[in-house]
Amino acid sequence: MANAEKTAAVEELTGKFRESSGAVLTDYRGLTVAQLKELRGSLAGNATFSVVKNTLTKIAATEAGVGDELGPLLSGPSAIAFVSGDVSQAAKGLLDFAKANPLLVIKGGVLDGKALTAAEVGKLADLEPRDVLLAKLAGAMKASMSNAAATFNALPTQMALLADALRAKLEAEAGAPAQASPETGDTQTETQD
Repeated sequence: MANAEKTAAVEELTGKFRESSGAVLTDYRGLTVAQLKELRGSLAGNATFSVVKNTLTKIAATEAGVGDELGPLLSGPSAIAFVSGDVSQAAKGLLDFAKANPLLVIKGGVLDGKALTAAEVGKLADLEPRDVLLAKLAGAMKASMSNAAATFNALPTQMALLADALRAKLEAEAGAPAQASPETGDTQTETQD
């Protein structure tokens, strides 16, 4: 490669590292062109899959600020899935393809500037899609607000019931020793003739 081509390739990779939310490094040794095309198709919308040169990738990763995280993973033939969509869906797509095609080996990756091991990429794949997680969060928040509203509405009702019970108790206590005559207000006692 000429220097101009190398510089352009480094700039392109640096841009991909900066623009993507994550990157997963793989070893693709032994996969056919048709299999790589199938993998790219399965990742469409969530990630782009690129075969890269390790030397240029190390330079680009360093320029993007993730060189320390990715440097140790860049040995042997490498390809990178640059995640632009849902991270869990991209990881799931890679793992599903790796199960069907054992020649694809996930080395690790980086997510939001933090290094990921191959096992952590597997854990990401087990997460539900972002939309589902957001829907569950919204449902939990709605339930919390509904419970709070019910509690606030119950307070006046409980206060009214408490006041009514107190009034009934005071009336019962006031009327217990003697019955007051409604007309005279004198207490009456029963007499025998």
